Amino acid sequence: MSAIDDLPPLREVIARHGLMAKKALGQNFLLDLNLTSRIARASGPLEGATVVEVGPGPGGLTRALLAGGARVIAIERDARCLPALAEIAAAYPGRLEVIEGDALKVDFAALAGGAPARIVANLPYNVGTSLLTGWLTGEAWPPWYQSLTLMFQKEVAQRIVAPPGAEAYGRLGVLAGWRTHAKMIFDVAPSAFVPPPKITSTVVHLVPRAEPLACPVKWLERVTLAAFGQRRKMIRQSLKGLGRDPMPLIEAAGLDPTERAENLAIADFCRLAQLAAE
Repeated sequence: MSAIDDLPPLREVIARHGLMAKKALGQNFLLDLNLTSRIARASGPLEGATVVEVGPGPGGLTRALLAGGARVIAIERDARCLPALAEIAAAYPGRLEVIEGDALKVDFAALAGGAPARIVANLPYNVGTSLLTGWLTGEAWPPWYQSLTLMFQKEVAQRIVAPPGAEAYGRLGVLAGWRTHAKMIFDVAPSAFVPPPKITSTVVHLVPRAEPLACPVKWLERVTLAAFGQRRKMIRQSLKGLGRDPMPLIEAAGLDPTERAENLAIADFCRLAQLAAE
């Protein structure tokens, strides 16, 4: 592996600071700096960019982002990683801000301070979907971020980009497809991580749509929760989960009541959400 900076190899950093990955925190550390550089580049040109990173761990992706010219704001929950990140901050004066805290409780828009920013992260497996859902369902749109370049379990990545009719199509695909253009960039083998997970990971790139279909976010979440909560049932049955007779909604939306959620277009769900909110 070629060096991207003058800092020690990540294996040495992990050994020196005793950074064994914790399963409870969903940690799997990426040690290949060529690979972290590839992830960083997938977000676009880095020179002068402001990047928010979640779960930097020992800082492999952080270093790649900084080496590419970005300013990085990193949120890390594991206090054990802070000394290693402090060493990176010292090597890149004024360009790395590390915030100790739980990413699920962070006000990301305030963190970015109004500057155009991107999110680039090898997300902890146990909170990745929750974080993405939060970023996709903000009331303000266009959002504070310009793009999302994120690593997930491949199964989750497939759900994010799945079109209607696909086996993986569900709530996550509706939310991502409604508000963003999402695509899978490349896979990362388990052997790239320490410890190696039992599954393949995939990097996904999402760019916000300037003008997604008009739709009340909270009602779209409720409609998709009901519809996909019983995905094998016809929508005349599954949408009873909304707590009302769904037939007037289905008829007003011009949909076939015998259809199943997995075959409805994103526009169909938006129409149902609009009608449910009235």
